[in-house]
Amino acid sequence: MSFNLDVRLKRANKVYHEGEILAGVVVLVSKEAVQHQGISLTMEGVVNLQLSSKSVGVFEAFYNSVKPIQLITSNIEVVKPGKVPSGKTEIPFEFPLQAKGNKLLYETYHGVFVNIQYTLRCDMKRSLLAKDLSKTCEFMIHGQKARVQPTPLDFTIAPDTLQNVRERSSLPKFLIRGHLNTTNCVITQPLAGELVVESSAVPIKSIELQLVRVETCGCAEGYARDATEIQNIQIAEGDVCHGLPIPIYMVFPRLFTCPTLETTNFKVEFEVNVVIVLHDDHLITENFPLKLCRV
Repeated sequence: MSFNLDVRLKRANKVYHEGEILAGVVVLVSKEAVQHQGISLTMEGVVNLQLSSKSVGVFEAFYNSVKPIQLITSNIEVVKPGKVPSGKTEIPFEFPLQAKGNKLLYETYHGVFVNIQYTLRCDMKRSLLAKDLSKTCEFMIHGQKARVQPTPLDFTIAPDTLQNVRERSSLPKFLIRGHLNTTNCVITQPLAGELVVESSAVPIKSIELQLVRVETCGCAEGYARDATEIQNIQIAEGDVCHGLPIPIYMVFPRLFTCPTLETTNFKVEFEVNVVIVLHDDHLITENFPLKLCRV
């Protein structure tokens, strides 16, 4: 017997905001009538926090603070126990997107140690001999819009400006100047600017942009802060012409970034590293914190 269960949202992009209505249809397609014990829909939004391996065992109190945080949950019975007729059946549904208590609906974000996810699950219970059917669909929440004031940044990278260098005298001489249009970034617009290699005593092998997420989990007893790479883009290869402006251009990936977020139990922040690899395998890295917003 062929039977298909599906959940379809009215919005093709599956993007919603707090206070809106999540609407769609449950679609049942069957060649013949099917007996069932009820069809239900469960909508929930959860923040899952996870500790990195280096933090496990360091703070005992962490185990209480990394429990999943329930932002929103709702359950409705779509169809009472009975029979689904043959053919195609569409059952409409609506859920108000209102957070529990004084909580907020944080923006959808897929990280390493912090994960904010909103799902809609349809369950069809069946008799003992038949297997229950389930279908899950993820939808996105976009956060509140904010006003963004551009904050341009001019930077210089030279042996004197570098931090965490043990033997500064062993570094080859180089001078790199650059400009970021803003460090207060609109998440839907690219990070842009330019970079100029003024001089370098050693030939350059590569220049890269590295986008980094900084996730902090914890409580009053202590915090675990972990930085992980989201993406790495090469903006120049080989020994580039000196004095020539090299464009900086990076698009923020949709699910792996969100507006900068700070709460009691966790934080999600972002940084960009400008990485210059020299031919003698010296690695020069300059770090710039970013604030991401949605407008």
